[in-house]
Amino acid sequence: MRTAMYALGPFHLDAEAEILFRNGEPLPVGRRAVALLRVLVEQAGAPVSKDALLEAAWTGLTVGEANLPVQIAAIRKVLGQEPGGDRWIETLPRRGYRFVGPVETRVVDSTVTVPAVAEISASGSGPTQSEQSIPQVGPERWLPDKPSIAVLPFTNPSGDPNEDYFSDGITEDIITELSRFSELFVIARNSSFTYKGMAVDVRQVGRELGVRYVLEGSIRRAGDRVRITAQLIDATTAAHLWAERYNRKLEDVFAVQDEIACTIGPILAAHVNKAEIDRTLFKPPTTWHAHDYYLRAVASMASFYSSFQAKALYEARRLLEASLSADPTYARAYTTLSFTYSAAFSNPADDDYTTNDALKRAYEFAQKAVQLDPYLPQAHSQLGWVLIWKRRHGAAISSFERAIALNPNFSDWRFIAGLTLAGEHERALKASELYLRLDPFHPANALTFIGVALFLLGRYSDALVPLLGSVARSPNSRAHTALAATYGQLGRLEEAQAEAREVLRIEPNYTIASHRRLLAPFKNSFDAENYFNGIRKAGLPE
Repeated sequence: MRTAMYALGPFHLDAEAEILFRNGEPLPVGRRAVALLRVLVEQAGAPVSKDALLEAAWTGLTVGEANLPVQIAAIRKVLGQEPGGDRWIETLPRRGYRFVGPVETRVVDSTVTVPAVAEISASGSGPTQSEQSIPQVGPERWLPDKPSIAVLPFTNPSGDPNEDYFSDGITEDIITELSRFSELFVIARNSSFTYKGMAVDVRQVGRELGVRYVLEGSIRRAGDRVRITAQLIDATTAAHLWAERYNRKLEDVFAVQDEIACTIGPILAAHVNKAEIDRTLFKPPTTWHAHDYYLRAVASMASFYSSFQAKALYEARRLLEASLSADPTYARAYTTLSFTYSAAFSNPADDDYTTNDALKRAYEFAQKAVQLDPYLPQAHSQLGWVLIWKRRHGAAISSFERAIALNPNFSDWRFIAGLTLAGEHERALKASELYLRLDPFHPANALTFIGVALFLLGRYSDALVPLLGSVARSPNSRAHTALAATYGQLGRLEEAQAEAREVLRIEPNYTIASHRRLLAPFKNSFDAENYFNGIRKAGLPE
């Protein structure tokens, strides 16, 4: 399908998806506002009447003209990121508006997908959420200025779903190994795994993720042996560049992972001088069984974040204890064990919720992971997350920065959260730009904290877009609390009260006092007061 793309200086408007981008990244603009911009751009230089604009943005609805200035102001604010951009839309008194900025039209193949987001109603009727099993059509991403690759989930040809954790884990390990090449741009695991179980066209994957190369393959385990096939494909032409098959004993699987990564690295970046990856940066366990238990635990934690059921936490801990019994020096197992306790501390799954004991265990296990392997980015990131909850903001940010220094392709939405809670809101938004590029199909929590950062900057209307996107993806998300606060500060009390009811549905015993005491580790008292004032306006109990 061919669709129009409009280049407005550094901005790009996808007419079909109704999404505005800047330098390839989506901007927090409601769809009604983008619909207005589309009409203005399509008739650039010519007056567009108020009636035509109202029909474009509120098709079939009867709304007052007072809604137009609100949406036009939102567009001007975003375009104002470019010097003079806020003047690209000209007001014609009593007539309408006219677009007078730069416009270049081009036609693209609109086979790209982006995650579904919620629509903001300027009429005050609240969000309408688009619940789709597949992403919506969206624009093409620009290629980075260095070799870029996405590693798709290796398939499990055995047909046994109980073996999925194994192929998923090996795929993630290969992503980790490749990402150590600072000369490469490697898409994060979360976005690559969006394609799990799907029959895909690698050219479409390349467009959707903005990469030139795609690695795909399969993993079959039989007894004490594993067979791995891998092929590297140029996503712009679908040409096969390299393929290999490995048939090894299970204990040799780490050598296979190394060989794949070290073979592909030089192919993608011929100027890379590294002949091999320094194995001290990512120490394998001393026995295969330890890694197998670890992989099962990671799958169990993924289940927890889908269900928020305590039994998934307990199963993960059981498997991690088995992993550490097989290899007491396995840093990744300690990292994930720490994660089970920080997750229990911050989510109402069992009696560990908000307890000092859960936080203490999370801290001890994260410290142990860093001690065992100081070159493991995940360990430093997990330690940073625990330190945020302990309100040691400076040390937390240092830990996150260390993780990124160790691996320039490392991505973790919790760094955005940490910066936000530490009061570094502008930096959080800046960090989110790279994060969203590395992980285009990011988890809902990333949107939540982008929204909170915008909220704490006083950009309440802008905050609605990522927050609504978060609850659209994860209906039981903590984003409902941030939405309640945002609507409260905007004076949209009916919507604020509706979000407050959602908060109490998820957590019936919620109180502002408990949230303030344990679950809102703001560094700045002003941020805390701003946030909780919004929550109070929503009517949540003290």
